[in-house]
This record gives sequence, structure tokens and C-alpha cells, in this order.
Amino acid sequence: IWSHTNEQVAKAMMEKISEETLIDAEGREVKQESFNSIYMMSDSGARGSAAQIRQLAGMRGLMAKPDGSIIETPITTNFREGLTVMQYFISTHGARKGLADTALKTANSGYLTRRLVDVAQDLVVTERDCGTEAGLEMKPHIEGGDVVEPMRERVLGRVTAQPVLHPKTGEELIPFNVLLDEKMVEMLDENSIDRVIVRSAITCETRYGICSMCYGRDLARGHMVNIGEAVGVVAAQSIGEPGTQLTMRTFHIGGAASRATAANSIEVKTDGKIKLINMKTVKNPSGQLVAVSRSGQLVVHDSQGSECEQYKVPYGAVLSVENEASVKVGQVVAQWDPHTHPIITEV
Repeated sequence: IWSHTNEQVAKAMMEKISEETLIDAEGREVKQESFNSIYMMSDSGARGSAAQIRQLAGMRGLMAKPDGSIIETPITTNFREGLTVMQYFISTHGARKGLADTALKTANSGYLTRRLVDVAQDLVVTERDCGTEAGLEMKPHIEGGDVVEPMRERVLGRVTAQPVLHPKTGEELIPFNVLLDEKMVEMLDENSIDRVIVRSAITCETRYGICSMCYGRDLARGHMVNIGEAVGVVAAQSIGEPGTQLTMRTFHIGGAASRATAANSIEVKTDGKIKLINMKTVKNPSGQLVAVSRSGQLVVHDSQGSECEQYKVPYGAVLSVENEASVKVGQVVAQWDPHTHPIITEV
């Protein structure tokens, strides 16, 4: 309840400070983007985040104890109104955790980088082409109903392992062993292609190291990677670097439990057809389908048959649609209680 309240307070506050109503020369009311200095600071990305503004002007919300559990009494005031003695005491929990974490975890994340480099330092580009025909299938990364990583971002700078064909006519758009650049990625988008098989370091057959074609574009220089490039160390440092950044983040939020409210239903965002994958269901006394598989997925296909949404369906969710059913935008197709774990029998 409290994390939900916190979100609503924060939303109302952000709406209030993000736009202002002015009266123009003709006496009409017009809304425009706010010149509130705190909003401008956060919106431009200069300093501060929505979580910090929420603590300044909304409500501080639930706090976390040093062991990670959440203290049940929330702080309903904010820093502008001032905290009571009790609320200040609860705050000290989180603040101290932030300071201790920063001191201890920086060493850990530095050590992680060191171990990664130690493992990956032998991985060097040793030849131009290993001649493999294997590859990995790339499709847009969909989480919930949102495209987290579109197709274009996943395949840009990779080399095709198989020719890319037009989904309707079957003509060859891009031959194999071609480095996909910005223009080609645009073309994939225009023809709404949602699957491309690209070469990958995982399927590379070079005996020692890796080949240029399987690695693809050197992102620092914008062309095919040179032979002799220490790609292993680059990868290790790329994973290690955000580790240090993430430690600092606890410190800045100051222990406020920033857990979003748990999802309790699936609402589709496009018109299309439902497909249930790995899904085992039973009917409850009122004739509704109940999911009894742990790894079930619900996929929405559009009129062309391409996948546009993908959701995980938890155990015990009540489905309001059957397989291959047509759905409309905004239709709720599954509901469950995120805080209870039901036990369902099939008898």
C-alpha cells in the first residue's frame, strides 16, 4: 500500500512542478513547461533524480534497514516540511547503510573488474575470418509489453551469418557475411524484419582467440575490428565499470526503499492474437483458466504474425483469454495477487 501511495504522491508532485499555467497577452490560460528551478535541474540531467525530488517535496516513503528488509512504518513527511524525531531516527538507518556500503562495496566492484580481466585477457582478435556458418538469432528484446532493446540496436555492427530475406516476397535484402551499418539497420526496420541470424563470439571457431567477422564493429572506431585488438579486456572493463557506479547510487538515494509496486495484471498494448507458450492451465470452479506452469509466457502477435509483446505469466494467474484468441488494446488478459503464493491441485 505504501509504495503505491508513494508513487501517487510523487506523480502528483511531478505533474505540479513540471508545468505551469500562465495568462497570455489575450487573457487566455496557457500551459507551458515549468521554469521551476528544481524541475529544470532534474529534467536537464544536470543534477538530481526524480527519487531525490520525491524525498524533498513528496514523501520519503518506506526506508530500508541495513540488512535489506523494509521498515513497515513509512516516513510520510518530506525534507521541506521537516521530519519528526521518530522519522529522523528511522532515516538514520538508511543513511548509515549508504555510507557503509560506499566504503565496503567499492573494493568489491574493483575486485570484480580485476577477476574479469584476469579471465578474459587472452581473448584477442587473431584472424580475419574463421569461416563458420553458425550464428545466433537476434530479435527485439521485449520485457512486459515494452521493447527494452529494439532490433536495430541489437544487430548494429554485427555480421550476418545467413542472408536476410524479405518476409513477404522472399527476395534477398542483405547477403551473408556483411557488416550491418546504420543504413542496413534502417532497411530492416522499414521492412519490419524481426529476426536476423548474426555471427557471434560464442559461435566463433577460431582456435585461439576470436575472428574479426564474428566480433563485428569496433565500437570505439566505427569500423570492423582490427586484428590484434584486445577485445577480452575491453569487455571485462565494460562490465566492471558500471559496478562501481551502482555502488555509489545507494549512497545518493540515502536508503529510501525504491521498490516499485509489484505488477498484478497483464494489460495488452496492441491489437493482435494471443499465443500461450509453455503454459499448462486448469479450469477453476467458475470456468476460468488458471496457470499452473512456472515458466509460462504469453505472447501477442500482430496482424502480420510478428511478435510485438511478451509477458511472463506467474504460477496461479487467472487468465481471461484462451490460446489463439484475439485481443484489443488495453484488455486485461491475466490477473494475480503478487503477495500470495497459491497451491493449485489439478483434481
